[in-house]
Amino acid sequence: MPTATLVWTLAAAIATFVIAAVVVGREAHRLDAVAPRSVYIPEEAAEFVAEYLPEAAQARLTPDDLDQLLTFHMRWLHSKGLQPSNVVDRRQDISTPVVIQEETLVAYLLGEAERAGIEILDDVDVVSVVDAHLAYFAAIGAVGPQAAPDDVI
Repeated sequence: MPTATLVWTLAAAIATFVIAAVVVGREAHRLDAVAPRSVYIPEEAAEFVAEYLPEAAQARLTPDDLDQLLTFHMRWLHSKGLQPSNVVDRRQDISTPVVIQEETLVAYLLGEAERAGIEILDDVDVVSVVDAHLAYFAAIGAVGPQAAPDDVI
């Protein structure tokens, strides 16, 4: 009788190991295909950008102005398809690369700031905000690789 018990115990241990290995392997494969989660926290972004800005820009932009510029930037990204609404456990399926040109973004933000009545004393402040916001995206892992020169038109 002890031999039968030993055989059944050994069989149960092997079956448990096989089941665990299959489940772990399957989940590892699934997670490898899913985009990493980059969480954008508006308050954290505003704080990061405010600290990253040069002192002159910090003196000229109010916190409310900065928040509005960051909101305009996020809206611009959404209009370009770079801020999809359903990203949890979504497979990486970017078939057409999207290239962001900072000059276009700065022009858009200047126009939106004027439309919203934000007084921009120096256009370089908006350039600094864009640079700082893109640095925040890089810090949280939300930026892809830099485009090759022939991809930029």
